[in-house]
Amino acid sequence: MDAHILLLGVDGGGTSCRARLRSVSGELLGEAATGPANLRLGLEQSFSALMDAATQALNHAGLSSQHLARVVACLALAGASEPTYLAAARDYPHPFRKAVVVTDAHAACLGAHGPRDGGVVVAGTGTVGWAVVRGQTYRVGGWGLPISDEGSGAWLGSEALRRVLWALDGRLAWTGLLHMLAADFGNDPHFIVRWADTASPRDFGSLAPRIFDYATRGDPVAVELAELAARHIDALAARLIGVGAARLALVGGCAPFLQDFVAATTKSHLIEPAGDALEGALQVARAAAQSLARVA
Repeated sequence: MDAHILLLGVDGGGTSCRARLRSVSGELLGEAATGPANLRLGLEQSFSALMDAATQALNHAGLSSQHLARVVACLALAGASEPTYLAAARDYPHPFRKAVVVTDAHAACLGAHGPRDGGVVVAGTGTVGWAVVRGQTYRVGGWGLPISDEGSGAWLGSEALRRVLWALDGRLAWTGLLHMLAADFGNDPHFIVRWADTASPRDFGSLAPRIFDYATRGDPVAVELAELAARHIDALAARLIGVGAARLALVGGCAPFLQDFVAATTKSHLIEPAGDALEGALQVARAAAQSLARVA
């Protein structure tokens, strides 16, 4: 492989876009993080975030954007599992020597298991189950809010605000979590509805850390939400186990907290991931660089 080549892994989700730059020898050269890069939020926004992250990673390595032409990249992006978004992203002009677009869940699965069969349940801003078993890829859920992504940070935020409205209606007893969230909106249900009309998954997901905090204090609504989220994670895991993914990794920003709430059956299949989605993306980038070398 040409030693001049740089390998870039990008992991773009609903909350942030991370990039990691390595040499072909594997040396870590630079890392960066920027804003969301979920293709469902728009192609221009996603590529702006990932190009910003790529440029920052180069800068950390003492390089400039002029070196983008040396880069073989894997762009692992939320939303890339949808055919129209994937085709648009693959056709989008870029300055890299070569770019491969995959879904962020696929990169997370590769990072967690490498060449071995296995699956991941991604519990971040969104949720999705993904597995590779005997060369076959399986996807479960992850269709996006408001119709899917149950158990995710965004889903938790949405469900919490739903319960705030119930409390304001007099249909649900107030708890510390609900009082705190209601106060954020001036105890005005109309304000909540107006906010929700334009809120992004990232906006809803920003409420998840406070839900987790209140759950650790025993707040009954926060605990209920955590348990409901965990049951959705269990359902994703059960489907992946059913197709033969005996080894599962629970990853994403909500994973550390929800891991305590998932069922014993799910826990019995969980392993520590060997690497993260960026390392999975770098595996794809390396394979793409090797294919270039073979063609040359």
